[in-house]
Amino acid sequence: MQITRQADYAVRAVTYLARLGPDQRAATSVIAQEQQIPPSFLAKIVSQLSVAGLLNTSRGARGGVSLARPPEEITLLDVVEAIDGPIMLNECVGETGTCVFSDDCLVRPIWYDAQVELVSKLKSATFDKFLNGKK
Repeated sequence: MQITRQADYAVRAVTYLARLGPDQRAATSVIAQEQQIPPSFLAKIVSQLSVAGLLNTSRGARGGVSLARPPEEITLLDVVEAIDGPIMLNECVGETGTCVFSDDCLVRPIWYDAQVELVSKLKSATFDKFLNGKK
């Protein structure tokens, strides 16, 4: 499994905004330049993060992008899932019955446990911890 480039860019953008401090805004052009994200790609990412309730956007001379919640309330899981959808290591860990071998599969419990651990780790990683150098 690999996080998409779009999710990686989203994490960079949210990290950048978290560094700005409460209620601070940044122009998407500045975020794109400083985080080396193609501007057209960033526009799509910002839109998705806004729909997910993670970013606020405003137009105009005093407009820009800001966090919709404090950094301690935004997790890596929130950002990744806003862009890529739910984390799924293998389709068999989702709905039962998607695999004909699910009842007898010896590997499914390993996939399931790995997914639970990954989701838990991403859920506990809030953006305030990155700013404070904690894991």
